[in-house]
Amino acid sequence: MSFDDDYANAAYIPNAEQFLQDWEQSAREYREVEHSFGRAQLNQHYGEQPGQAYDLFFPAGRPDGLMVFVHGGYWMRFGRRDFSHLAQGATLKGWAVAIPSYPLAPSASILEITHSVATAITKAAAHVAGPIVLAGHSAGGHLVARMGQADIGLTDDIQGRIKRIMPISPVGDLRPLLQTEMNDQLQMDDAIAQAQSPSLHSGPTQCSVHVWVGAKERPAFLGQAKQMSENWKIPLTVEDDRHHFDVIEGLEDPDSLMMQTLLADTAS
Repeated sequence: MSFDDDYANAAYIPNAEQFLQDWEQSAREYREVEHSFGRAQLNQHYGEQPGQAYDLFFPAGRPDGLMVFVHGGYWMRFGRRDFSHLAQGATLKGWAVAIPSYPLAPSASILEITHSVATAITKAAAHVAGPIVLAGHSAGGHLVARMGQADIGLTDDIQGRIKRIMPISPVGDLRPLLQTEMNDQLQMDDAIAQAQSPSLHSGPTQCSVHVWVGAKERPAFLGQAKQMSENWKIPLTVEDDRHHFDVIEGLEDPDSLMMQTLLADTAS
């Protein structure tokens, strides 16, 4: 059995390529404006490998805390510069936002990518005091979900600062991807897929987790979100009229339900 069609998002989203173009333009415009105001620290390296850098965006005043957004792209595509605009909602709420890139498959394994994200969070957190919230989309949803699990190796200090994790349309169970063409790049076997699937293991115990997914997403993603919610016994929001590409737009709006949920009760 092949699951390629189940995890093919763009084929089922009208004008899908336009979303990618709009992301690039919106991200570039936001990044340039924030840099011109001195509210952006760009190209902050956290390692020597390609892609190991993050951009850090600041609010107008002293930050209340740090939000980290981890991008998707099936661990094989995109980078921090494609999603700069998603910092807008949190910065307008008084939070700093770090958006990391990470090494991509096939040059890096999913485990190596996961540890890279943990390093990026640690490095960015050294520059911003206060609570931390994590949000990640699709493959990024997988990565932020993994940040709450004990085997990642985050220090007690960082773990203690993380108040909420929001996996958005996450791939929490990697086993179906073994039956897709993308596994030619991801290079997983049964043991790796099992070990690196956050939904198949205990969820975070030191912070709250809230799963988010669009009501118009592919059934596979609705199922993945439900599985994580049920296995971890955590809240799930299925947002009306949202598909896999526009579900992240709530991060741009400081007053969206997504932003309200992400930042609720996060005082240090």
